[in-house]
Amino acid sequence: MAKKNIFTDAFGTPYVFKRLIIFILGIVSYRRFNGFNKLTITGTEHLLDLPDSNVLFVSNHQTYFADVAAMYHAFCAVNNGYLNTIKNPVYLLNPKVDFYYVAAEETMNKGILARIFKIAGAVTVKRTWRAEGKNVNRLLDMTEVDNIMKALDNGWVITFPQGTTAAFAQGRKGTAKLVKNQRPIVVPIKINGFRRAFDKRGLRIKVTGVRPTLEFKKPLEIDYETETAQQILTKIMISIEQTEDFNLLHQYEEELKAKKKAELPS
Repeated sequence: MAKKNIFTDAFGTPYVFKRLIIFILGIVSYRRFNGFNKLTITGTEHLLDLPDSNVLFVSNHQTYFADVAAMYHAFCAVNNGYLNTIKNPVYLLNPKVDFYYVAAEETMNKGILARIFKIAGAVTVKRTWRAEGKNVNRLLDMTEVDNIMKALDNGWVITFPQGTTAAFAQGRKGTAKLVKNQRPIVVPIKINGFRRAFDKRGLRIKVTGVRPTLEFKKPLEIDYETETAQQILTKIMISIEQTEDFNLLHQYEEELKAKKKAELPS
């Protein structure tokens, strides 16, 4: 692993500038998670003993930007000794800067705000199966894979193995192959409530009073010598609760809620 530059991140962005961007985005988004809607965070104790690099967070996905913004708040809080809480935003003065997230290139090139989010740590990739709302079939750009590996060599990376905000979508094998080859520590994240609280982009508040949840789970136990990429992918999808079994459970719970609501006296 190449020696880190003390002045810039893995892609040459000056830390001073990156800190400023994270601070501004944190201040702007803070009331969305500790005001209009109260974010509930659990499991950040699992982050305390992690190394500074080669840590991959895998998460389900509900909005383009609110999910990542909430994770930035949680990581920065933990970086300053605050576990499972973002009540004291003083942590934004000392953000975690060696944190990156994988995002679709077309999403990060739409509008000024998206480009600012990109500076905060986006590693952009072109989807191999979909572009501009249409199904495509194109080869994986190995330069993009190299960029993800560069980010892992220099810090923590968050990726969304489904590659979409659609619930219970199938996981993409690219994530599992990356895990198999790079052998990072893999930490699952399960989020919920973001889709109800925010619009699809995660910029506009749809409903107030929602309590979105952000749950950090224990690092996965992976036998890199014997487990195949498909087995790793299955393990990841179960850990973020996005397999068909969880979909059926979700449908049952929704039907039960609807039934109970219908039985309430008018």
